[in-house]
Amino acid sequence: MDLTDQQLLSLLRKDARTSVATLAHKLGVSRGTVTNRVTKLEDAGIIVGYTVKLRPDAQPAEIGAWMSIAVEGNETRSVIASLLGEPGVASLHDTNGRWDLLAELRATSLAELSKILERIRLVRSISSTETSIHLQTYR
Repeated sequence: MDLTDQQLLSLLRKDARTSVATLAHKLGVSRGTVTNRVTKLEDAGIIVGYTVKLRPDAQPAEIGAWMSIAVEGNETRSVIASLLGEPGVASLHDTNGRWDLLAELRATSLAELSKILERIRLVRSISSTETSIHLQTYR
């Protein structure tokens, strides 16, 4: 990836719906160049999809939480495989430090969140967890 690819990705991160013409103008290249570069980035697996971002308060019935997870021994990959099958896990991150993994959880009620936590705690090789409910996002 060169500087133009990096600038293109930066613009797409800000607004993935930006038109090819606008991207070309901002980058100082032709529309064909933008189209070709986006296709190359998609084919190389650098761009893996496009999504919609919602305001945090746009889904008031949804409860978000963060679960820090400690894994016994060298079992992180098997725990990740188990957690990727858990519908309550919105995203999963490998980390360093005290915790091995960080899971973003989504539920429609506290009762559902409790069930998600219970299922995760039953995953073999998870030694301990700590969960915090997401209250508000500032940025």
